[in-house]
Amino acid sequence: MRSIWNGAISFGLVSIPIKLVNATESHSISFRQIHVSDGGRVRYRKVCELDGEEVPSAEIGKGYEEADGSIVPITDEDLAQLPLATAKTIEIMSFVPAEEIDPLQMDAAYYLAANGATAAKPYTLLREALKRSRKVAIAKYALRGRERLGMLRVVDDVIAMHGLLWPDEIRAPEGVAPEADVTVRDAELDLADALMATLGEVEMASLHDDYREAVEALIVAKSGGAFEPTEAMVEPAGGQVIDLMAALEKSVRAAKASRGEAGAVGDAEAGAEAEAEVTPIRRKAGAGVPKAVGGKKSTAASAKKTAASAATKKKTTATGKSAAGKSTSAAKSTAKTAAAKKTGAGAKKAATPRKRTSA
Repeated sequence: MRSIWNGAISFGLVSIPIKLVNATESHSISFRQIHVSDGGRVRYRKVCELDGEEVPSAEIGKGYEEADGSIVPITDEDLAQLPLATAKTIEIMSFVPAEEIDPLQMDAAYYLAANGATAAKPYTLLREALKRSRKVAIAKYALRGRERLGMLRVVDDVIAMHGLLWPDEIRAPEGVAPEADVTVRDAELDLADALMATLGEVEMASLHDDYREAVEALIVAKSGGAFEPTEAMVEPAGGQVIDLMAALEKSVRAAKASRGEAGAVGDAEAGAEAEAEVTPIRRKAGAGVPKAVGGKKSTAASAKKTAASAATKKKTTATGKSAAGKSTSAAKSTAKTAAAKKTGAGAKKAATPRKRTSA
């Protein structure tokens, strides 16, 4: 890999010659600007505002524009003469636990390579010291015309450096958080935990840029003349009121389905599913009503039995009156005896309707 900066790491009185190499690379697809009508490429030309002529790169320098619009020329020699110890040195200032570094400060990443055989021993010493301390080194360095802040850590067997933004370059998150007071229920948190557990971990090496692949396929299709445009499905943005619990439950199920998992989705969702199962039970209870209504034979038999009972009661009363007319004196002398006889007659007559009915 080609180095972009040569210098040394200053570790107390130890100096380690190193080369700075980019640790990352961009795979994004770049486009050219073209003239839509004829497809011709549109190029930028660097033109001097004073004489209107195009200026070649060899004649282009840099300068600082003041408030009134005047330019102060600055040369590389001017910058090289600045009394900066970090002009060609990565100066380590302290060692701190890695968790003290706010990820918001992270910037570009570089690999530090030992420059020459004599640098191997001090380079290895610093690397092993960082490993054993489980700390990172905070350093200053100068690159591309400005002094920067960096963090050195060990990646495999290499010392890597992350450029850091200065603390005053991090903006405070004022006015970013929701202003309205929102209450989150425990059940919602439980489902969110279930979703997090279902999604689980991922191998970072397995992640890839789907959009870049789609653009590459588009370019191949258009260059081969086989491109057929399709209408993109765009989801409506914002303004939708959603059921958060239902959305979380659906997300958990979808995550489990994508992983080929089955079974319960967690205690919180199981409770929600139990509530959902109440509806089928009520439907079964309601479904029993048509069966009772449709049982005409059973209903007719019940009505017939009731009518027979009423006829029996009427005939029993008539028989009681006749017996009272024939033996009035017996009924008056002994009320208990008459009641007993009446009861017996009623019992006897109660069985009579069935015989008469059959006749």
